Amino acid sequence: MEKSHENVEAFGWAARDTSGVLSPFDFSRRVTSEKDVQFKVMYCGICHSDLHQLKNEWSNSIYPMVPGHEVVGVVTEIGSKVEKFKIGDKVGVGCLVGSCRKCENCDNDLENYCRDQIMTYNGVYTDGIPTYGGYSDIMVTNEHYVVHWPENLPMEAAPLLCAGITTYSPLRYFGLDKPGMHIGVVGLGGLGHMAVKFAKAFGTKVTVISTSVSKKDEAIDRLGADSFLVSRDPDQMQGAAGSLDGIIDTVSVIHPLLPLINLLKTHGKLVMVGAPEKPLELPVFPLLLGRKLVAGSAIGGMKETQEMVDFAAKHNITPNVEVVPMDYVNKALERLLKSDVKYRFVLDIGNTLNKN
Repeated sequence: MEKSHENVEAFGWAARDTSGVLSPFDFSRRVTSEKDVQFKVMYCGICHSDLHQLKNEWSNSIYPMVPGHEVVGVVTEIGSKVEKFKIGDKVGVGCLVGSCRKCENCDNDLENYCRDQIMTYNGVYTDGIPTYGGYSDIMVTNEHYVVHWPENLPMEAAPLLCAGITTYSPLRYFGLDKPGMHIGVVGLGGLGHMAVKFAKAFGTKVTVISTSVSKKDEAIDRLGADSFLVSRDPDQMQGAAGSLDGIIDTVSVIHPLLPLINLLKTHGKLVMVGAPEKPLELPVFPLLLGRKLVAGSAIGGMKETQEMVDFAAKHNITPNVEVVPMDYVNKALERLLKSDVKYRFVLDIGNTLNKN
């Protein structure tokens, strides 16, 4: 058993079982060790993956669960060997709070692909203690997994730490960030709307691809996309065949890939960032006849996450969010399940997380 003096009292909201219903929860954080940063949580985004984890849809859930991996706050305490942060700094923590720090991936700033990565919540530290996320009043995190939050970036832009990096990273890595390129974005939710914003900031032409024409005005007028395709309209899709250098596919339900592959130019790249529960059908001939690529990408390493946040601050890129109080969280999750949000809920932890 841990001795009581080795813990810091914390308070948050947790799910106790697969119902996924959250309620107030007292728990402990570790004391701030020499390389740790402790910070008061101000805002935390609600990610679509929180829904899956809360209901154990990925069969790996640990209860009680305090979700939240889009966390922004203010440093309240630092360990004696912390070099990058000081008390009062604005900081962010995304999906990771640990990795092995010695494998090839970690050596190359790809902690997000480390086999021993420790997730910000629903994970387990090497000493067996479960990780609890940002639906809580304080966090204690090794400084390596903390990013500086730029002064001119609103703290409620917290979803950059998951939705932002998840779309920024593949655009960068796969070379889909060159001015004049034509990029497609499939799905216009939390991830999709960030993909549009980053792709536009890189100077590319952006086409949003959606099953419904209802999002056309939103995509073009509010988010700045150049054009819009209804994926269920064969004439529209045929008319755009062979026109895209790359596609970021953010959809996390079963959907056909063939129509998307047909939109790609020769050497075009279809990058999956959504996570459907069941395997998708992948037709191979259209890949052969154009040397096309289907790839995947997951969040980003710490160096790239800091780069992304700095880029967002420089180019004034923020997610479209609906800020809600902590006690609205269950209602927000219900609405998220119905896609009734444009485009990300953010919990106002700092002002509304109260014990009474």
